[in-house]
Amino acid sequence: MPEQYRALQGFKDILPDERPYWRFVENTAAEVAQLYGYRRIETPLLEETAVFRRTSGEGTDIVEKEMYSFEDRPDKDGHRQSLTMRPEGTAGVVRAYIEHGMFKLPQPVKFYYMSEPMFRHDKPQAGRYREHHQFGCEALGESDPTIDAEMIGLLYQVYRQLGLKHIRVHINSIGDRNCRPQYLEILKDYYRPLLNDCCQDCKIRFYKNPLRLLDCKEPQDQPKIARAPKIADYLCEPCNKHFTAVKRYLDLYGVPYALAPLLVRGLDYYTRTVFEFTSEIDKVALNGGGRYDGLAEILGGPPTPGIGFGAGIERIILELKRQGIQPPAEPHSRAFVVALNKTPEIKNAVLQLVADLRHADIKTDMSYGDRSFKAQMKQVQASGADYALLLGEDELANDVVTVKNQHPEISESEQRGVQVKRSELIAYLK
Repeated sequence: MPEQYRALQGFKDILPDERPYWRFVENTAAEVAQLYGYRRIETPLLEETAVFRRTSGEGTDIVEKEMYSFEDRPDKDGHRQSLTMRPEGTAGVVRAYIEHGMFKLPQPVKFYYMSEPMFRHDKPQAGRYREHHQFGCEALGESDPTIDAEMIGLLYQVYRQLGLKHIRVHINSIGDRNCRPQYLEILKDYYRPLLNDCCQDCKIRFYKNPLRLLDCKEPQDQPKIARAPKIADYLCEPCNKHFTAVKRYLDLYGVPYALAPLLVRGLDYYTRTVFEFTSEIDKVALNGGGRYDGLAEILGGPPTPGIGFGAGIERIILELKRQGIQPPAEPHSRAFVVALNKTPEIKNAVLQLVADLRHADIKTDMSYGDRSFKAQMKQVQASGADYALLLGEDELANDVVTVKNQHPEISESEQRGVQVKRSELIAYLK
């Protein structure tokens, strides 16, 4: 017997029964993003590896452990290029912003992307897969703290319109190139005598990316993180002023938030405002984001402030299910055409009727093969169609269609069916 193949670990089929959830999230998120003036962008799934290696930072988990990278076929000169399947959305958007000269447009330039697949060779978890999909927003070319509050307010509105409750917003400021170096030295002084008792990853982070010591998830390091010096106590005046303004504007947006003095992001490019949305029901992180002033310069562009987030659609759907929120039902068929016998003439008439109704934007289904009348009527019930349309020799001879209303509370006469002229059927069904 041939081997039965399965989806790879960490990869998942999205089956038709799941699509109502996806459509619900995608439509809601796109509607709110457009309401806030964001326009859709799509970037390639593959980028040069350097795009992510330079922006995400050496020593980050993404670069060191999680990227799906490979050498491309050699070009005519025998040179091979290293390519990477997109692990996150921001770097590609910033690359596109620079490449297409969008820094010359009125600023800020505001983008959103939808259901973009991301690839990380990470340990699969509930709602987190090696191929996962994100809704994200990026705003480039503006450092005003109003845009920080707008970004957080936009995402909060998405969750509210989805009907999610118990959503908590956590915010922090991680400073900038002026004040962060001083804090990192203080953080290293704190961790230096504790290093022997830290996990192996933290021993590496201490030298490569000390801020990420605060992002460790190992239980043995949580007490150390809780006692660590807080970056908010070491912000320079401009960063402190910026963060104070962000909090004030969030109040104006009506976004409830909690200060999270130990919150950092897992990528090197973040500066100043960082944020995370979690569910208070199960403490699951739904998304993260923050400001990344200076990222465009790393990719060869002009100095460009920016801020953005990425929200995992699989995680949002999991939370919808946990909170018992049902997506709007997909529209069922309006009509199901049933052949009373299977002569070639009847079969042609059935197909012609189905085609005409579909061309008139009436959702219509039919039976295939040579099923009996009884079997076809079972299919009508299973489809949820509003009407069964019966075609037989008598109907063809009189140029009519027998229409049976399938609603359970109709009269006996309607259950038996009414005959409608073929020329009047579309108007009748509409």
